[in-house]
Amino acid sequence: MADPTHVTLRDPSSELSAVYVPGAGMIATSLSDGGTELLGQRRGLEAYLSAGKTMGIPLLFPWANRLSAKTYVVDGKTVTLAPAAYGVRPDNNGLPIHGLLAAYPGWQAEQVSDQKLTAALDFGAQPELLQSFPFPHLVDLTVELRDRTLTVTTTVTPTTDKAVPLVYGYHPYLQLPDVPRPQWQIEMPAMRHLVVDDTGIPTGATAERPATAEPLGDTVFDDGFDEVGDGAVFAVSGGGRRLEVRFERGYPAAQVFAPAGETVICFEPMAAPTDALRRGGYRCARPGEPDTTAFSINVM
Repeated sequence: MADPTHVTLRDPSSELSAVYVPGAGMIATSLSDGGTELLGQRRGLEAYLSAGKTMGIPLLFPWANRLSAKTYVVDGKTVTLAPAAYGVRPDNNGLPIHGLLAAYPGWQAEQVSDQKLTAALDFGAQPELLQSFPFPHLVDLTVELRDRTLTVTTTVTPTTDKAVPLVYGYHPYLQLPDVPRPQWQIEMPAMRHLVVDDTGIPTGATAERPATAEPLGDTVFDDGFDEVGDGAVFAVSGGGRRLEVRFERGYPAAQVFAPAGETVICFEPMAAPTDALRRGGYRCARPGEPDTTAFSINVM
């Protein structure tokens, strides 16, 4: 399968570069510092294009992580996710996961420079997407690379009189390839832990989690959190390098993912917790009131 066009951004102040692929769902496939790759490549772009297997920094839209069933209700109307509908993918338990836009080819690059890329998707003009998320809107995504920081800004603008539920997120796979995983140091802010069942769905039980700084070691994470404040910082460091993920604006929830047998860790910015599209508790972009979020990755 031929790869869609790659766009390379370069930080004028350093050897940091980033590669995005607008024609593959606006995924970031690389964040490289002087030739050292800082994003987990996993099965690579080909598997993302062919089967939605995530790597790099994919956008999880319009919902992040899992839904607990194949139906949800908004304003009294039930939406059913047909198994054969465009973009609907099951996890190992048959639950819909990571939204509809994995490798979606409909993004239009609007501005490209050495430090900045903007792209747009008219979600409301795509009948195959509206079948599973019937809330017409525009998604505008801006990526900037400056001062050793990659900043990702997302704006959702309704295009009809319907409000748009905001339950999306991003999945940055971070790595320190020159440092053994047991030596990685991780830092997380104070937030609330969401207890999940054996399918990864929140049970409703919660526990306060204070700010922590600890070795990753052999710890396995696939944990959800909420009550994450604007400006909260998550970090992984080792070997003289530190990667900070800052939830700049509009991401009150997070998923932390560090699977067994893989040298990656993910601090996932989420507009709402896992399964919020079914449970509620999310905010909306309302007609005439676009919603903008932002997160950044600082390489130190």
